Order: sequence, then structure tokens, then C-alpha cells
Amino acid sequence: MATPATSITLRTARPLEGLRRESSGPPGPADGLVAEHLRLLGADGDGRRGGRIALSGRPSGAEAVTARTTWGDGVVDEATVQAATGIMAVHGRRDAAPRGLAVDYAATATGVLTVQALLAGLLARARGGRLPGAHVSAERAGLLAVSQYVAAAGAEEGEAAETAPGGPPFTAADGTLFELETLDPGGWAAFWRALGAPEDAIRRGWRPFQFRYATACAPFPHVLHETVRAFSWERVREAAGGAGVDVCALSSLARRAAEYDGAPPWELVPHQASYAGTTAPVDTPVDVPPAGTTAPVDAPLAGLTVLEAGRRIQAPLTAHLLGLLGAEVVRIEPPGGDPLRGMPPACSGVSARWLALNRGKKAVEVDIKSAADRERLRELAAGADVFLHNWAPGRAAQLGLDHEHLAVANPALVYAYTSGWAGRLPGAPLGTDFMVQARTGVGEAARPADEPPAPSLMTLLDVLGGLLGAEAVLAGLLLRERTGCGVRVDSSLLGAADVLTAPARARAGRGLDPRQPAGFRRPLPTADGWIALPDQAAIPRDLRALSIAQALEDLRGRGLAAVPVVTDLSDLLTTGSISRDAHGAPAVPDPWSFA
Repeated sequence: MATPATSITLRTARPLEGLRRESSGPPGPADGLVAEHLRLLGADGDGRRGGRIALSGRPSGAEAVTARTTWGDGVVDEATVQAATGIMAVHGRRDAAPRGLAVDYAATATGVLTVQALLAGLLARARGGRLPGAHVSAERAGLLAVSQYVAAAGAEEGEAAETAPGGPPFTAADGTLFELETLDPGGWAAFWRALGAPEDAIRRGWRPFQFRYATACAPFPHVLHETVRAFSWERVREAAGGAGVDVCALSSLARRAAEYDGAPPWELVPHQASYAGTTAPVDTPVDVPPAGTTAPVDAPLAGLTVLEAGRRIQAPLTAHLLGLLGAEVVRIEPPGGDPLRGMPPACSGVSARWLALNRGKKAVEVDIKSAADRERLRELAAGADVFLHNWAPGRAAQLGLDHEHLAVANPALVYAYTSGWAGRLPGAPLGTDFMVQARTGVGEAARPADEPPAPSLMTLLDVLGGLLGAEAVLAGLLLRERTGCGVRVDSSLLGAADVLTAPARARAGRGLDPRQPAGFRRPLPTADGWIALPDQAAIPRDLRALSIAQALEDLRGRGLAAVPVVTDLSDLLTTGSISRDAHGAPAVPDPWSFA
């Protein structure tokens, strides 16, 4: 465990207080988001926007910490990034054709990654090292967003579930669109039996429903859609309650705008007991590096330990990003190991999807139901810098593993909880990606006006929630360096949804139409595939008689920056930017570069 500086004391829960942001250069993909997150973390701004961001002042010292954002190679905006990185392909699986997300997903991810890079640079400086300026491209952010899907496309074997069009949401007799969620096959069967669905359809529907998080589609029997259309929303809710499953009617952006509480996407709460053993006046310099620690140029978290008790995507991705920045990540897995290690398709016997989020991590098997093993986990946390989990709400407290429990032995701990709802919406359904999309209006924001609202079956919020979790942990670590205190850090899928839909939600709050116009970001068919145009480009003549190559030549000759749409993710493996890990699984490039 790193030893923090001892000449500092608690002053603020805003780790960038006293720093100033200066922006310059051409516009970047997410200038507004970067400025807002830096402001929420305490930095003053110069009021300007640009793709080059510099933070100067204490604790960084005289030399500014900088980051630069661009769209990438051969891409010029959100639409072309989504086309070139496979986002359109994954999002469109439910509908049998590539579709652009009507929200600026790649740009939003780029903005969060840029703030991470700046926080990493400040941490490196505070720990006695130096990190060069960072470069973050929306293209790499897009590849990170689809990394699990790319890994599966390059695996040694095929998918365990069919990848074909279809999936939620469902429609009740009164027209209510809704999502259904359960992790229990028994609950799934009980719900459909209560509505009289055929047994064969119930049986055949479970596997594609269960695997939709992995495949971004759910081709279950159409008779299940027909079944719920015969019942009112109230009857559907009754059946769900009796079966122990969750249903959630798709909510509007207007509703979310009306209830939005303005909360930041994360919360940092310092632990009041200083572990440094000393106090100092609040004006004492805070840029004193810890004794005996040095952060390598490309690894600002080197020497720090992250203990991760996470499942599925959100928390494992948070820890994965911290590992890419140099931390040693130790996964807490159940006896016998994480069952998702064996989820097909595999490379060298290990799930390719699992490797996309967990390669390079160590693992310790702990039975959290055992009192002896819980004590062992407390001992591990006593020597860690970060403890990260995404257990169900209240679970950590029940186990005696909440922040106040672990801080007794380790007041320096950054305790991070990545949840679904962050306790901000009483009575909310199960806090999974698709349910949060449904409840927060993402299903409305993600599709243009000529498509019915529907959550994307791409795990938009799990991935963005993981990015926000890493941003929050980095902010917590920097706050620890500045204050001498451990920190509790909370982030959530709800926070991710609010960040992603912020522009559309703001339009709804002003009484305007929050949705993008008909046909927005819809790629154009050619004789042998699809192409995408920048958002502001005029739609040209019908291109279906031309090949992709002919269409691109025609459009580029007219000054339009068109790109081919990646429809087969395995095509990305030949671009040169994606490598193979020790298991032979595809690995997307790090989202930041430091030089």
C-alpha cells in the first residue's frame, strides 16, 4: 500500500480545487463534458473550449498537466466513429442492419477518458513521477466500448447463443412499452406461465434472453411478444410480482428531466480519520510527493493495489482501466473461480469476453458467505489502496464489508462502489443496464424520431458506468493524496445514463423535442454493404447500385468524408490496431496514449 504525503489535511471533497483549466486549439469530441467534469471536481475554467486541455496550479506545480482529444484516423465526427469502430454494427443487431446511436456515445466516452488521463497525470506528479501529455481519440474510445464484442468475434469458437435479430422491449395491450429483467430461469418461466405462454417458447426463449448482454440481440420466439400483447400493463405487473421478476415501463426524457436532481455522476466522501498521523494548516502546499514512491512514465498507478469484487461488466471494466494505468488488480472470485471465465466463445479455454475485461489481473478465491473468509477479505483490504465492488445494494453492510468496516484497519482506503441506482430513485427496479436505460429515457434518446423508443441491446451503460467508475476512483486517489484521508467513492449506471442523455434531457426540460430527426445517423445501403456520412452532410442520391468503393469515391470526390460501416467485427482484427493477448484473444489498444 502506498504511503501518502503527510503534510496535508482534509479541506474539500473536490480534488481539483485550486487548479485552473485552460482549453485551446480546434474543437475536440467532448469539450463541454470535459469542462463540466473538471468543474465538478473543483477546477476553475477559462471559459474557452478546445481539444487541448491543460490543468495548472497546485497540486501539479508550475508545469501544466495536459491532454489532447481528437476524433481519430479517417473519422471526423460521432457518426463516422460509430461506423468505423463497430458501434453501429452492434447496436443494429436487434434490427438486422447497422444503426447509428442517436446519442453521442463515443464522444461521451472520450470525454470521461480524457478526465481520467488528466487525473492520472496529476496522480503521477503527486506520487513523485511525471506523466507526459495524454492523447485520447474517439476512435479508440469506440473500440474500447465494443471490446467484448470484438473479442468474441476473434475467438477460436462460435457463440453459444444464436446471433439473429430480435429482442425487447415488449408491448402490453394498452401500448405500454416495457423491459423485463430477471437473472433466474425459474422466475422467467413463472412469469410467462402466469400469462399462458407456450411451454416450448418459454424454454427456447430463456437462452437468448440470458445471453443478450453478450450478443446484443435476443431472438426469442415471437409468440412471447404476442403473449404479452393480450394483457394490460397492470396484469403484466401482477404477473411479474408473482414471479419475482422486474418489469419497467419505458420512461420519457421529459419525465427524467422533471425529476432530475442535478447530482454529479459520482460522489466522493473523505473518511474523516486521517491516516497520516499529522495535520497541517489548510494552506500548506499539497504538491509534496509521498516519500519513496515513483510513478513510471506510462504507469501512474504503479505500486498501488486494487482489490476488485466485481461481476459482469461495470466494476470489472473499472478495475481493468486502473490496471492499464499500472495498478496491480486482484480479483475476489467465489470458490471454484468466476463462472464467467468459461463463458463461450473461448480462446485457449478462457472466455474471450472475460479476458477483454480481466486480462492481467490476479485472482483470490473467497467465500464471502464464510465468516473466516470474510475476515480474510478484510485482511486483504487492509493492505490495498482501493476496494471496488458492485454487489447488490445493502449486501456489503450485511457482510460487514462496507466502507466503515474496512476503514477501521485501513483508513487510507479508497472504497469504491459501482451500483445501479446509487440510492437516488426510490422504488427503482433491478439496477441492470437495460432496466436503467428503460427508466431514464435512454431508449428514447438512443433512437431517432422515426423509430419507436427502445433501449439498445449494446451494453451502453455498463461500459459507460465502468468508465465513470474509473474516473471516480482516480479522483478519490488524488483526493487522498491531497487530504491524507481515505475516501468513499460512489458511481452508478444512473449517473452514466444522466451523462449520456444530458443534451437530450436538457431539450426535454425546455419543452423541446428531445429526439433527433427521422433517419438521423442511419447508414446508407450500397450494392455490397453500407456507408456512413458525417452528421451534418446532406444525404446524396440513392447509392444502392454502387459498390462501397464506388460510393466512397463518388462522395469523397464531392468533398464528403464518408466511411464504410463495419458490419463484421472480425474485419477490425485486420486493421493493425488490435493485438492478441497471451491466450490468443483480441485486445483493443489502450484508450489513452502518453507522449
